[in-house]
Amino acid sequence: MWMLMPIAFAGKLLSAFRKPLSSLWSSVVPWFFWLRSALWLARGESTRPLQLGQGELQESRGEEEKGPDQPTTPTSVNYHFTRQCNYKCGFCFHTAKTSFVLPLAEAKRGLRLLQEAGMEKINFSGGEPFIHDRGEYLGKLVQFCKEELRLPSVSIVSNGSLIRERWFQNYGEYLDILAISCDSFDEQVNVLIGRGQGKKNHVENLQKLRAWCRDYRVAFKINSVINRFNVDEDMREQIQALNPVRWKVFQCLLIEGENSGEDALREAQQFVISDEEFEGFLDRHKEVSCLVPESNQKMKDSYLILDEYMRFLNCQNGRKDPSKSILDVGVEEAIKFSGFDEKMFLKRGGKYVWSKADLKLDW
Repeated sequence: MWMLMPIAFAGKLLSAFRKPLSSLWSSVVPWFFWLRSALWLARGESTRPLQLGQGELQESRGEEEKGPDQPTTPTSVNYHFTRQCNYKCGFCFHTAKTSFVLPLAEAKRGLRLLQEAGMEKINFSGGEPFIHDRGEYLGKLVQFCKEELRLPSVSIVSNGSLIRERWFQNYGEYLDILAISCDSFDEQVNVLIGRGQGKKNHVENLQKLRAWCRDYRVAFKINSVINRFNVDEDMREQIQALNPVRWKVFQCLLIEGENSGEDALREAQQFVISDEEFEGFLDRHKEVSCLVPESNQKMKDSYLILDEYMRFLNCQNGRKDPSKSILDVGVEEAIKFSGFDEKMFLKRGGKYVWSKADLKLDW
């Protein structure tokens, strides 16, 4: 490039002198700036740092500081539209304190507000999201988010006990990821935890749901809460056989007013494990490539959680303090009170390949 610049400039200068004198000045000035830019560019190339890989570039961008007046973008939102559930997990951190569910039109209005504010991923949870209207309400929201809002990722977290194949037939094409909660592959341990429901076998149902996800092209994920009753279990063989796209492993977390304290509906203290015990479980399963661990520290403030009234829940003080509803004050105002730690969200791998179109799965 250094060799070519003098020749290029000489050619441009010669052509300028062929023009009438009146236009000479207007011709030479732009070329002067062209030469200065070219010299600066060549100088910059010799000092430019190595280009970052795609993953490093994403991490670097994610770590950039936001200005004090720049609003938080709700990139990934967890909408717990119902608190009702058919299971009684002893460590549940979002309990059945109300039976309220927004009218479908209002829920859609709120989801559109989130999309306009920058939401890319919506995760529907509960409670148990399939319990309301036998999954039809959920299905319509999933379809709306994918078909009308065109969100890159739509996901669900469920205990799986109420899902029927017909739901996949009607709504599976609009769903990117289905995460099923499974804390043990020993059915007796599931019963102790509170994931038992009569004669239904939670582990057998998990196998059936895995097959449906494959048949209807939905990415399959497993969520496990590591607690006093399963911390010594070895799940390597079963997880690798199920082959989920992600295995999210949470450390049992206490939330005042939900599973801890006087006004809580659960008492989870008996399920709590130490950080060292959690690390021991992770070390035992370190060869499982899809494992994504989340300690109490990583989990507490790194999720944007909307409750059944579409209020952000702030967990900074160890309890869930609600903001005003986005339906009343808008997303930008409500999210100020969310307590969301965006740096921790990125650090724990909160942003990943979450669209099934990009996962390139071998169905």
